[in-house]
Amino acid sequence: MTPLWNAIEAGNATRGKVIRPWTAGGVSIDSRTVAKGDLFVALKGPTFDGHDFVGQAIARGAVAAMVDHPLPELVKEEAPLLVVPDTLRGLEALAAFARHRSTAKVVGVTGSVGKTGTKEALRLVLSAQGPCHATEGNLNNHWGLPLSLARLPREAAFAVLEMGMNHPGEIAPLSRLARPHVAIVTTIEAVHSAFFATTEEIADAKAEIFLGMEAGGTAVLNRDNPHFARLAAAAVKQGLKVLSFGADPAADLRLDEAQLGSDATRVAATLIGRPVSYVLGAPGRHWAINSLAVLGAVAAVGASVDEAAQALADLVPPKGRGLRKDIAVDGGSFLLVDESYNASPASVAAALDTLGRSQPGPGGRRIAVLGDMLELGPASAERHAALAEPVEKASLDLVFTAGKDMAGLHESLPIGMRGAHAPDSAALAPLVAAAVKAGDVVMVKGSAGSRMGAVVRALDALGKQEGL
Repeated sequence: MTPLWNAIEAGNATRGKVIRPWTAGGVSIDSRTVAKGDLFVALKGPTFDGHDFVGQAIARGAVAAMVDHPLPELVKEEAPLLVVPDTLRGLEALAAFARHRSTAKVVGVTGSVGKTGTKEALRLVLSAQGPCHATEGNLNNHWGLPLSLARLPREAAFAVLEMGMNHPGEIAPLSRLARPHVAIVTTIEAVHSAFFATTEEIADAKAEIFLGMEAGGTAVLNRDNPHFARLAAAAVKQGLKVLSFGADPAADLRLDEAQLGSDATRVAATLIGRPVSYVLGAPGRHWAINSLAVLGAVAAVGASVDEAAQALADLVPPKGRGLRKDIAVDGGSFLLVDESYNASPASVAAALDTLGRSQPGPGGRRIAVLGDMLELGPASAERHAALAEPVEKASLDLVFTAGKDMAGLHESLPIGMRGAHAPDSAALAPLVAAAVKAGDVVMVKGSAGSRMGAVVRALDALGKQEGL
């Protein structure tokens, strides 16, 4: 494989000064996870300065470091450096150069919920049809997107890039850097509503992805969402084609039926007038809907839709976004569903619906463990209390809650359904761990700031203890 970067090319891309020649196979911004052969970019954050860790990065195997000033101790040792005026601008310059030299078809993915799962599904199906590069984890912001592009291999046939935002104006520069051929907007919901007065404003912020797209590109949009027409109009204004997906009868990629199993979903759909059936290796109607967006993007980049549909059987939900694990305990095992990465009213309702359709083992129960949903603004308490409806509809056996706003949900539930409430996840984790038993299905969900991963780790540890 051709090296990702060499000193001359990176120097030309950034207009920086090269100290000693080098060749890099990767790019990193974290000295703790830098890999041998990486170019380390010393970014400055609000509470740290990557320049303080350049020596550590080189000791760990970085072949060079991008810095904004010569470091005397490293210059003396003739360490390989790329000196630029500003390291974030330098990373963006690498990203722009990598995008310019690439022949890959680029798919941008945004939306209020479902971005990472949709991105991972696209990575899965496109990798079966050619070299595919995709955003790692949720590197979707003003640092993550340039880093993802700077890592774009020369040989890639496809690139799938996630774009996130908390405020207006954040996606436009990411899109202009990525220049997608195809953009998916999964859905528009009242997420990060502390920073937006209306969901229309959220839709407009997500529509910024259209501003940087290649001429003649395609927008893949959720026809079931109330803001479809608004998004479609914004796409058409940029000269883009529109492909719609959803259960709406007018959708170009239409969900006809979703048979929800305990660990998979059987989908019957009509894709641009053609019936297609496939198995999706993740349970949940929301996964079925987003799989249509995936197939729409596959069609738009000219890959095989039939091959992609069949490949979806191998889909595994990412960690924190529906990953399922059997935990061995006395008498058998329980199923842990890890949805701990993030939460919004829409995504919690979808997770509760999937939990309600699950099949516990003999004597087992359906248990939800919910942490606060953050950034919902003045209506936060009301929106937490409104979760009582999807909880009731799912016919759950127990609900554990953590956080200030989830206290309202706890109080509104029937006494027999109340597992326990605690002020935070750390206090709740041992209560949940003490309550679960063989046969249970336990779903854990909350916003990232609620740190519901503490509950996941406590439940996972039960299995490790059992194995001693």
